Amino acid sequence: MLKQYDVLILGSGTAGQSIALRLADTLRVALVTKRELSDSASNWAQGGIAAVLDTTDSIEAHIQDTFTAGAGLCDPGATRFVVENGKRAIDWLIERGVPFTREPDSEFGYHLTREGGHSHRRVIHAADATGAAVQLTLSAQVRAHPNIDIYEHHIAVDLVLGDKVGQPGEGCLGAYVLDIAADEVVTFSARNTVLATGGTGKVYLYTTNPDVATGDGVAMAWRAGCRVGNMEFIQFHPTCLYHPQAKSFLISEAVRGEGGLLKLPDGTRFMPEHDPRAELAPRDVVARAIDFEMKKRGLDCVYLDISHKPEAWLREHFPNIHARCLELGIDISREPIPVVPCVHFSCGGIVTDLSARTDVPGLYAVGESAFTGLHGANRLASNSLLECLVFGEAAARDILAKPHALPPALPDWDESRVTDADEEVVIAHNWAELRRAMWDYVGIVRTTKRLKRAQHRIRLLEREIHEFYTNFRVSNDLIELRNLVTTADLIVRCALRRKESRGLHTSRDFPTMLARARNTVLRPRPTRKKAGS
Repeated sequence: MLKQYDVLILGSGTAGQSIALRLADTLRVALVTKRELSDSASNWAQGGIAAVLDTTDSIEAHIQDTFTAGAGLCDPGATRFVVENGKRAIDWLIERGVPFTREPDSEFGYHLTREGGHSHRRVIHAADATGAAVQLTLSAQVRAHPNIDIYEHHIAVDLVLGDKVGQPGEGCLGAYVLDIAADEVVTFSARNTVLATGGTGKVYLYTTNPDVATGDGVAMAWRAGCRVGNMEFIQFHPTCLYHPQAKSFLISEAVRGEGGLLKLPDGTRFMPEHDPRAELAPRDVVARAIDFEMKKRGLDCVYLDISHKPEAWLREHFPNIHARCLELGIDISREPIPVVPCVHFSCGGIVTDLSARTDVPGLYAVGESAFTGLHGANRLASNSLLECLVFGEAAARDILAKPHALPPALPDWDESRVTDADEEVVIAHNWAELRRAMWDYVGIVRTTKRLKRAQHRIRLLEREIHEFYTNFRVSNDLIELRNLVTTADLIVRCALRRKESRGLHTSRDFPTMLARARNTVLRPRPTRKKAGS
């Protein structure tokens, strides 16, 4: 079955939906998402969006804070581009009706909070559920737009390249997509394809990411011939709720920004011993400090205490955190919150330019799947949604500036040489083994020996998964596992290349930071052709 559009967008987070809305008045858009429209990391974002919105703040201060957090690896051009366009991105959301928390007495009219690594209050938010507020607002408009067709419960198998379908030099021409409910691969043809597939968190055993964060965009782009960069920089959020009944519930950075203190079980603060900025240090510093204290003292968790704030204030500023903790028997107005670090964000990804273009013509990458140069070796809190919006606008502008061309006819997905899988248990076993290996060997603190152990296991899994993929019909789980093992390999390869400790990459074998900051950029080799594509 062939479906033809002007633009194919894979992913339905803030990046994907904002691009769709910016394009749909002129072009026909297909928005493909693995689950429901709201299933994305954007929807889970609590803290807010960082932008210079107050006269006491400045573009230069936001840039400097981003540079400081990024440990010397932030691209100056990309950073300035994002920060300078931040207010326009926020204004666009306000015009769309996003209900940010207001503060009538402030100059800007909205409440601005401060988070770790920021020198000013510049994070605009909707209480403690900013991502959900943005997604709910945009989703309603996406669903209502006549030029946007939404395909829920569809997962991309791979990109369609002109060289592979008898149209050499044409770049990316769309994607083969599995309709999960119908168990049928559909061909989507489009002159412009956008990867807005989010991060790679599910490659690790414990993560704050939703289940859809399986590195799909990075893996597909790599197989298509795109460079990827800085995949070793995996951000561990310092404060994930530690409770047997809580599935990776994040305790927002803003809790520390508003005065929350990190403590040991006996009530002693420890952050001042690790960094003069204490609880307001960047995430990598705080995550390493917590990891150090837990390992040194044999602790299961540490505690984040904001019980000195009035209960009414906590209910107003952190309603979702307050409610969720209360459901689990934790009254944050009277007791501290048990927390642990957890995989949260990938600072690397598909190499792009300032128009979100990748190395393959017609293919764009926006959001967490992209490596724009903004985040460097460590992302500054609340810069992620900002990046989605600013580069989303840039991608839309570039697409709209192109001459309009009809989408090409493409061949159907070929299943003539594959059969039904005989043992699905292989997928579940490999999934579990891969994620455990990444957690054990490629965590907050690394060694070359651990990384090589991980690489050895990944290579064995990669061969087994490739054989399975080559011989059997695709399924949702197989597609995700194939992408996860590719992503895991890229993370480890980048980590082994970095002979220093910088930002989110801490190596016991190379504890110092080199004088010259360099990105870790990988270039793909020609890939083997799959039977059935």
